[in-house]
Amino acid sequence: MEIFKYMEKYDYEELHLCYDQASGLKAVIAIHDTTLGPALGGARMWTYETEEAAIEDALRLARGMTYKNAAAGLNLGGGKTVIIGDPRTEKSEAKFRALGRYIQGLNGRYITAEDVGTTVEDMDIIYQETDYVTGVSPAFGSSGNPSPATAYGVYKGMKACAKEYFGNESLAGRTIAVQGAGSVAFHLCRHLHEEGANLIVTDIEPDKVKRAVEAYGAKAVDPEDIYETECDIFAPCALGAVINEETIPKLKAKIIAGSANNQLKDEKHGEILHERGILYAPDYVINAGGVINVADELYGYNRERAMKKVEQIYHNLQKVFEIARRDRIPTYLAADRMAEERIKEIRQTRSTFLPNEKHALSRRMR
Repeated sequence: MEIFKYMEKYDYEELHLCYDQASGLKAVIAIHDTTLGPALGGARMWTYETEEAAIEDALRLARGMTYKNAAAGLNLGGGKTVIIGDPRTEKSEAKFRALGRYIQGLNGRYITAEDVGTTVEDMDIIYQETDYVTGVSPAFGSSGNPSPATAYGVYKGMKACAKEYFGNESLAGRTIAVQGAGSVAFHLCRHLHEEGANLIVTDIEPDKVKRAVEAYGAKAVDPEDIYETECDIFAPCALGAVINEETIPKLKAKIIAGSANNQLKDEKHGEILHERGILYAPDYVINAGGVINVADELYGYNRERAMKKVEQIYHNLQKVFEIARRDRIPTYLAADRMAEERIKEIRQTRSTFLPNEKHALSRRMR
């Protein structure tokens, strides 16, 4: 991997390799773009096969956070941390405290949060060394588990999709097939059930499916059958890359709207959905409720205010659909364009130097 060529291609700002001999910490912090504000993105811990794979993942994920934060209307840029190691066996207080000190050394240019392989408890340890962390325990003024906020945002996003496709935002009587029955999906099913939607659920863990069936009267199907299920909305809420060459021909849904990350295996699959007339809600727009929620912590967390911001996902998707119609492009490209247009506009606005520029975290730190 030619790192500087990759950074030049996608306009990255910084890449930090963090090593602490005493704790054994090996981590990568990537900062993609801070036009809108300090970079926010979670700390992921994973067993990467190579150091190059870890660096590439950090860079890719950081860029994704730039688009996610921009599309969500947040005054935040994109960044990411990846920690090389097995989260089941190689965690230690010393490692996370060392990481916290590295983050503190960036002086607010990067703010971390929970991600794959890390927990609220890990964030609490990082918090001992730096204030530049969100998603810590509620005892420290945090928002707690982000799953309810993510689910609520997906629910509001589904209503925007229904308005766009059917001309009516109501989900009452609509059949919605939910792939995955974990924390976010379960909260989503509650919203859908309360509105009167007909639920179909699947998961590789039967106990999770049983819980949704008993709580919300959902119909259970085998995981391999979910793609061919007759439904109005297919909601991927588990693994990524589920929209691909094998699954698209099976789909009998009119809309795809779910919480999973990286739902399209490749960009070309967004093109195919567009050609088939299936409305796709770009994942990083519709699933932004969690990051919107934790971002509110930077102002001193207020749940009512945070959930009002999460409701904006409805309008953000409407903007995506408007751009798609305006430019005659698939929705996945329209989402990128919306984020890029906002960054470009703010970059021009900030061309004038201010000696004491302010952002959310600087106000929190005072």
